[in-house]
Amino acid sequence: MKKKVNVVTMGCSKNLVDSELFLNQLQHNGYDVVHDSNDTDARIVAVNTCGFILDAKEESVEAIMNFVDAKNKGMVDKIFVFGCLSARYRDELVAEIPEVDGFYGKFEVKKMITDLKANYYMSLSNERYLTTPSHYAFLKISEGCDRTCSYCAIPRMTGKHISKPMEDIIEEATLLAKKGVKELLIIAQDLSFYGMDRYKKNMLDELLNKLADIPGIEWIKLHYAYPAGFPHKILPVMRERKNIARYLDIALQHSSNRMLKIMRRNITREKTIELLNRIRKEVPGIHIRTTMLVGHPGETEEDFEDLKSFVREMRFERLGVFPYSFEEDTYAGENYKDDVPQEVKEARAAELMEIQQEIAAGITAEKVGTEMKVLIDRKDEDFYVGRTEFDSPEVDGEVYIDSQGKELEVGTFCQVEITHTNDYDLYGITK
Repeated sequence: MKKKVNVVTMGCSKNLVDSELFLNQLQHNGYDVVHDSNDTDARIVAVNTCGFILDAKEESVEAIMNFVDAKNKGMVDKIFVFGCLSARYRDELVAEIPEVDGFYGKFEVKKMITDLKANYYMSLSNERYLTTPSHYAFLKISEGCDRTCSYCAIPRMTGKHISKPMEDIIEEATLLAKKGVKELLIIAQDLSFYGMDRYKKNMLDELLNKLADIPGIEWIKLHYAYPAGFPHKILPVMRERKNIARYLDIALQHSSNRMLKIMRRNITREKTIELLNRIRKEVPGIHIRTTMLVGHPGETEEDFEDLKSFVREMRFERLGVFPYSFEEDTYAGENYKDDVPQEVKEARAAELMEIQQEIAAGITAEKVGTEMKVLIDRKDEDFYVGRTEFDSPEVDGEVYIDSQGKELEVGTFCQVEITHTNDYDLYGITK
């Protein structure tokens, strides 16, 4: 009887890619593998943890403890823990959760595979066991981060920025396309820095051109660019290559010059506006996704008013808001007092999202009467559900499609006439 492993992934899509690479290695060693399964007879569990902010850390610990409880009841034989939380707090976790059979850092998957009495195959290092629907996949192009943002502990967990060799990225993307992947979601902690370490110059534009040449790839979307040092050379590539979506995820975090300096973002409000205007001018119709951080130490009502004004002025198509979370081993944690009360943080986050909700409603309403290309993700009871080129899975809105009695195939594209909208989602009929 084959051994079965249940790999559970917490946190971001970058972790998901790590889990998929791990799952593929196990499968080629003869293991049965399942992902994020709550209903499995797997006797071995591997939890890929997140250590980014308090909520994510607590969620990871809760998942581990649930499996410890299952082990104590005789339902699980072995528990392995890897990823960011394990890298950041290994000594504490070893002391506090002795029931776990092994803790591994983010870059110790080879050792974990060896401890599972399996072989690590270098020839499979760019192959993945897809856990997403087969028509889209995340593609990680680098590890780590060289930035020094005050609130962020990620460089402590992942180390310096390391660009993945371009030939490996192209090989991985080509293999995904051969599996039927049509949409590549390009991810990194900092897309803006790709190539600087390995090639001594920014190579993101060249990488995008090569990815756009891969047969079968119809959409490429960019996630997690950094505004300071933004690679402007990618803008004509985005404009001219038809399969690079007019979509950009660029985390701005704040607008107040005072807060940008405190947060060590290395950019000003004026330079940010200049950048956004240039992006929109060079890539007409682009939809920009960003995130804002409220309640950072030192943020005053005046700073928050500046941020509200900025959001109203810039009219972001997509926006998320996070209240500041105190993190040890960060510049803010070591040098600033967490002086904004939690209730104020949460109230500011809610107020900013109310502003964004009104903006988003206006932007979606403008799409009524237009015809849009939609990638079908799934079929619900009464609708097919998909996304436009302006929407990434899980974080953005969706399109609810009345197929008018026609059978549509999940993972294919169709043309949809938008008939009505709500704040974030679109509704339409097939053409």
